[in-house]
Amino acid sequence: MAKIPLKEIKHKRDGGGGAVLIMPHVVLNSAAYLSLLTPAIKLLYDLAMQYNTYNNGALLASWRYMSENRGWTSSGQLIKAKTELLDKSLIVQTVQGMRPNKASWYGLTWLALDNINGLEVSATYWPRGAYSRWVSRAITRKRKSPSPESREAHYEKLRQKNSVVRTTD
Repeated sequence: MAKIPLKEIKHKRDGGGGAVLIMPHVVLNSAAYLSLLTPAIKLLYDLAMQYNTYNNGALLASWRYMSENRGWTSSGQLIKAKTELLDKSLIVQTVQGMRPNKASWYGLTWLALDNINGLEVSATYWPRGAYSRWVSRAITRKRKSPSPESREAHYEKLRQKNSVVRTTD
């Protein structure tokens, strides 16, 4: 099959020569991604939209940025979504924000960390692909076994029921 020229590809989609968001299928099929709640998925896309091939590690998820530029209306939902993405290792915080006007920065773990001045994480220790190692911590609750008295009463009811069924046959 012949390779389609880039110029022709740009004409096949809206936005012509504008930026494109690329999400690898390995990320979309990971257990970490599949377990995300809707606000976390939206935040992940909002963060990925900021990536421009040289700024992974300097992506913003602050309330001010997300409410003004991406339409977030609940700071509580934003905090929960951010926490979920961090817990599932889809993003990593690269700079700790400080009041009054320094926002935290984040990076996407399916991409290499870019060389940006001021990062508190080095490329040597960047957890690339950490989302693929995430394992669900599902809580397994043991069912409380019934008391011997109630168990015996249950079996007695079954015996009576079975004896009634046999006598009517």
